[in-house]
Amino acid sequence: MIVLAVNLVLTLIWAAVSGSFSLPNLVLGFAAGALSLWLVREQLSAVRHAVRPVKLLLLIGLFFKELSLSAIKVAIQVMRPNMRLRPGIFAFPLSLTRDFEITLLANLITLTPGTLSVDVSADRRTLYVHALDCHDPAAEKRAISSGFERRIREAFPL
Repeated sequence: MIVLAVNLVLTLIWAAVSGSFSLPNLVLGFAAGALSLWLVREQLSAVRHAVRPVKLLLLIGLFFKELSLSAIKVAIQVMRPNMRLRPGIFAFPLSLTRDFEITLLANLITLTPGTLSVDVSADRRTLYVHALDCHDPAAEKRAISSGFERRIREAFPL
């Protein structure tokens, strides 16, 4: 039952991202969600019992907030006549330990405009992130740590 609910949420996200709520697109989104959930079924079985639904909703809300703010920030930056961008890569020390959590964090960072997860160290303690404007890497690290990383820890306790 939980998997069906998650698949329905994925279907709605698919429709929102693609911009079409037509029946064929919803069916395609449902199929893509089902395939995605089937591919990560082993990881989900470990996580399924340790999900806090309210905290998960807060994580989703944070993502959409960051998505909106980052899109506006990037649009303003690239529309300036003299772009003062300082792109760079910084090392983000991970406090998350499970593969599911690290993958989720990396994907949330990549889906946010202006940032891209580049790599995870072999010991899974560092995530390398490219930022479109990396003038203050310490501020970027604080934002990730107090935002996405904290919400992931709250939503998926050990």
